[in-house]
Amino acid sequence: MPGGIGPARLTRSWRASLLAAALLLSVVSAAGCTGSSATTARGPAIPADVVSDCLLPPASCDAPHLFQVEYGIQPLLDRGIDGRGETVTVLALATSPGTPSPSAPSPSGLVTPPPGAFPAATDIRQDLAAFDSMFRLAAARIQVVSTLAGPGSPWEAAGDEIQDTEIVHAVAPAATLRVILLPSSVADGAATATAGLLAGLRLAVSGTDAAVISFSLGEHYFTRAQVARVHSILLGADDRHVTVIAGSGDDGEFSNAAFGGMAVKEVSLPASDPLVLAAGGTSLTGEPASPGYIGETAWNGEAGLVLSSGASGGGFSHLYARPAYQVGVRGISTMRGVPDVAGEADEKDGWAFVFTSGGKKSIIQASGTSASASLWGGLMALADQYSRHDLGFANPAIYRIARSSRYHHAFHDITTGSNIVNAPPVGTAGYQAGPGWDPVTGWGSPDAQLLVSLLAA
Repeated sequence: MPGGIGPARLTRSWRASLLAAALLLSVVSAAGCTGSSATTARGPAIPADVVSDCLLPPASCDAPHLFQVEYGIQPLLDRGIDGRGETVTVLALATSPGTPSPSAPSPSGLVTPPPGAFPAATDIRQDLAAFDSMFRLAAARIQVVSTLAGPGSPWEAAGDEIQDTEIVHAVAPAATLRVILLPSSVADGAATATAGLLAGLRLAVSGTDAAVISFSLGEHYFTRAQVARVHSILLGADDRHVTVIAGSGDDGEFSNAAFGGMAVKEVSLPASDPLVLAAGGTSLTGEPASPGYIGETAWNGEAGLVLSSGASGGGFSHLYARPAYQVGVRGISTMRGVPDVAGEADEKDGWAFVFTSGGKKSIIQASGTSASASLWGGLMALADQYSRHDLGFANPAIYRIARSSRYHHAFHDITTGSNIVNAPPVGTAGYQAGPGWDPVTGWGSPDAQLLVSLLAA
């Protein structure tokens, strides 16, 4: 969705953002185009003042309740495990009304979207209120920290911030949402991006129970000193029992080609740090008429040279040796493997979220590993509440569960698909999903009903 941290998309693929934003703008400007108040198989009745609705046939998104069922979250919510008493922090980029998202070359250099393609900022309070009303969720509690962003309304938000907070809220409806805003100058270049990410990370892991970091930058952008600082911040988070979740990136086996650079076959920070729970992406199959889990494949909108959304980031770190919890895991050699887990990231049939622009409401599909990281951020809030204490650094427990006889009850093992993308350098190959852990989807997506109780134990 619109937004991001750098001029060449440091979060999800700019192509998904462009498609969604173009859909929003074209529908908003279309004469007489309004939403439907009819109930669809994918969601509840939608107010007639909704101008764009990806839930309507041919649907390209799913209402939150479907994911709550498919990922085993609904039974927990029914028991009152809804994140109450927990805080989940999301790192986001500040924006201003009328300020378009910058244009961004893709890693393959195929297309550059025009400047001003994305809609202006919205008010996150209005979006959350509309989201809660449409999908019958408890009113969201939100805090915004604008210490780094400086003057300006803290409530102004772009698509990334709206998407991530609404997904966390759908998974853990009673958890407090906390947003750390980064200044828009973070997008000026590699130096400001890495410095901004460090400053934002330090704030994001303070005063919270879980932190969702959807921004990512290839490992080669960071100096050794910055890598050490990232790890130091994460060690502090570990001491305070804060779970840090980061999206693995949206360019498959490549890091993003930010600031005019070439795509590099590598993983990205902060997801590659061993103290982070790295979340990759999947494409989930569901049946709206009869909600329930059917299956998933590795997220890859790049397959077949189709201009689409990107692919689940994954591979092996150049910076970090294999951590203890990955020793003996099939498919991992001597270096840190990424990701650890996965979740829905495909804009086709992805999470529905509500975005307002010019006083008009639109229901848009989420996309990218930002979405899967937000899913896991909400899940960790549920696990913290279930256990009655903060679990903090969860990777060792997740790997123990995944290597036990409970694996196929606590996780959905993703065994098909790849993260091979069509980007230079030509001749490089990505990775295939397969049984057990793989460098595309990790251990797979959650069956939260059992996984949360096992994590708490």
